[in-house]
Amino acid sequence: MAALDWVVLGAYFFVMVGIGLWSRKRIHTIADFFTARGRIPWWLSGISHHMSGYSAIMFVTFAAVAYDHGVTVYFWWPLTIGVGIGIGAFVFAARWNRLRAKHGVNSPLAYLAVRYNLPTQQVLAYSGAALKVVDIAAKWVAIAVLLQGFADIPLGWGITLTGVCTMFYMAFGGLWADVLTDFGQFVIQAVAGFAMLFALFAHLDGVATLWTMWGDLPKGHGDPVAGPVTSGLIMAFLLVKTFEYNGGMWNLAQRYMAAPSGSRARRSALLSSALWIVWPFILFVPMIAAPLVVPGIENGEQSYIMLAQALLPTGVIGLLLAGFFSHTMAMVASDSNVITAVITRDLAPVLVPRVRRLTQAGQLTFARITTVAFVTVSMTFALFADPKGFIMTVVVSIVAATMGPISIPLMLGLLPWFRRHGPVAAISSWAGGLAVWAFLYWGVEDATQTMNVGLPVLTSLTLYVVVGFVHPQGSAARDALIDSLDSDPTEAERLALEAKLDGEPPASDGDAVAGTVVTR
Repeated sequence: MAALDWVVLGAYFFVMVGIGLWSRKRIHTIADFFTARGRIPWWLSGISHHMSGYSAIMFVTFAAVAYDHGVTVYFWWPLTIGVGIGIGAFVFAARWNRLRAKHGVNSPLAYLAVRYNLPTQQVLAYSGAALKVVDIAAKWVAIAVLLQGFADIPLGWGITLTGVCTMFYMAFGGLWADVLTDFGQFVIQAVAGFAMLFALFAHLDGVATLWTMWGDLPKGHGDPVAGPVTSGLIMAFLLVKTFEYNGGMWNLAQRYMAAPSGSRARRSALLSSALWIVWPFILFVPMIAAPLVVPGIENGEQSYIMLAQALLPTGVIGLLLAGFFSHTMAMVASDSNVITAVITRDLAPVLVPRVRRLTQAGQLTFARITTVAFVTVSMTFALFADPKGFIMTVVVSIVAATMGPISIPLMLGLLPWFRRHGPVAAISSWAGGLAVWAFLYWGVEDATQTMNVGLPVLTSLTLYVVVGFVHPQGSAARDALIDSLDSDPTEAERLALEAKLDGEPPASDGDAVAGTVVTR
């Protein structure tokens, strides 16, 4: 990297610190820290929802799939996400928002204590938090691999540098810092992405490259299904991503919760869906065409680094690397904020009851300490991980495969069609899905990716539906909670909730939900 590249990268880190300090002025209560009290504009919420699904993994592992197998990477990853979010816009988005708007919850898991019971909430919270530690560790490793490739910075230093910066601005700025970082990432990614695309056009056949390159690429690079990607894997990903990106990945539920209303949350989801369908294809075109520019690479995870070094001028590489940082830091910041919400609002009050009695200032301090602790644990995990094959194993074989069993009780519990599905159905679904995943992961040597991803979520979905119908567990409190999510709050309800948030609510959002439901 040249001096100008380092200047651009340094300026990016300076801006991130500035965002954290500016956002701190908007954080006065725990509700501000975790959901911005629903004051994020719908378009900013939609952009943030979209950008929170990216990380440097896209430019390492997914770039390798594009280099080795071609356009199939678009069909099994961003297209399934875009379609899944489009479905969720009409099913889940508004209901997530109304949990905050009507019940004042700050954690996506808070409603589970009323919807099922406290043990169900706790097992989903602990298993999801453990999964996120591994998931975020993979993201630290991905950005460190890129730093090592571009600037020859050791992996450990790359992980530490990115983690400390993320920890700083998230602890100060909460969700506002996260959302503004997402928007900055969107701008940087647009500039860097189009710069790479236009550089590719200049190197090959101009805009005509879009339709002439397919005949020159290796055989099969233009096929929607190729290499390890099968039609079954694509369908399994569509099912998993529909749950994951509509709230099963807790940080994305927060984006819906932070919008001003249920209808605007739906707009946010539709905007995110459209971006997922269009924008990643533009980013993937240079990755797919890379064999024509830098042929013969044995390790595909190095392909995007070598492509950028071959095509981009000084300064733009620094911007591209800033984009990589932005991808990873925004996603990790998003995950850290929601995990901190779950720990602060759902786990800690159960383990240490006096947390419930903390003042607003005390809760905010506790949330910031939890943010620092969580990021530190994930960084430690990344520092001791073997980077070879670690990212793909985590992304596909662990996160994608286990997200379904963890998210199905959480997501389907919002819907009126499953109102009589109680804690027995939820626990059976969670335990059965994870048991199938564990058996395939450790007990079946030749299990395919389609099996690893598809069978756990199908098992979990089947168990939830069947057990719930065979053993119904309806209750008045559950019915009241579910029915309350059918419409946005009235003006009187909104003002009452604002007054409550300005007071000293209990530290456990589960208590807030229960109190609201009981009084309705």
